Amino acid sequence: MLCSASNLGSSTVSFVCRLPINFTMGPVKFDDIDKTSKEVLSDDYQTSGYQIKAKQKTSWQGSVVTTAVDLVPGSKECVTPAKLTMKLPTPFGCPFFVLEKLEMDKKGGLKLEASTEKVAKGLKIEVKPELNDPAKTKTGLTYSALKDVRLAADFTGVAVQDTVAEITVQPCQYVVLGAKMKAPWCPEVGIRAVHGPYFASLLAKEKFSTFTASCHYKALDNVRVAGSYVYGGKKNGTFALGLTYSCNKNTLMKVKLEKDMVVSCGLKQTLSKGFTLLGGMKYDANKGERSYGLQLSIE
Repeated sequence: MLCSASNLGSSTVSFVCRLPINFTMGPVKFDDIDKTSKEVLSDDYQTSGYQIKAKQKTSWQGSVVTTAVDLVPGSKECVTPAKLTMKLPTPFGCPFFVLEKLEMDKKGGLKLEASTEKVAKGLKIEVKPELNDPAKTKTGLTYSALKDVRLAADFTGVAVQDTVAEITVQPCQYVVLGAKMKAPWCPEVGIRAVHGPYFASLLAKEKFSTFTASCHYKALDNVRVAGSYVYGGKKNGTFALGLTYSCNKNTLMKVKLEKDMVVSCGLKQTLSKGFTLLGGMKYDANKGERSYGLQLSIE
């Protein structure tokens, strides 16, 4: 069954339901309540830009180095801006915390993230220092030692008004309830249900003025369809319908239709072990505009 929690900086209360399913069971973050639908509607659509990503595990204490290079044909300023990210499971031989991310972007900006689960059983502490302004450092606490319960709290500096609190519980085999709140302490709520190949979720946000409904159906082992609709708020009337088809274990094709007749297509092809090609196209029927994207991942 699924529990949900986490996310540094939004306000939400969520109630999640899950019934007997063919999908993976287990705790999920609040923002992952509708993840099953998002896998069809959002993931793996490289419809603009060209990128090469390379991930390499080194022999230095299990550290992992990821390099992402954006190829910009015709750019006058920077033809190949790159981002370098490192993960150190045991930084400098210390087993008490993990350096989750040490990143330098194309502008020279630095990001640092660290976590530890050694302080107390079931407690995970995450720290994301803001190197330019320490007062904006983010700290996250997640406690999961209680059976079928997950608690989380996120803090930004010492400002109480920026605190985010979450709780998700699984009262029975098929139901997960959750809550996520932030000042002014008006919750967002959500519900998630799964039964066999069917999935549905409903999120209420922005003081219950915006509702997002999502659904998913696994028609066959290699065919999945999904849809979402937003009622209220700035995105009122926004919808998406998507389909994925796996030709074989190495080839995945995707297509989706969004509001205003925007069509996106994606192709994910595993060329060989460790080499994955991701390509896509987006076409706006009303504006007559189109864009293309391509990404090569090497691991």
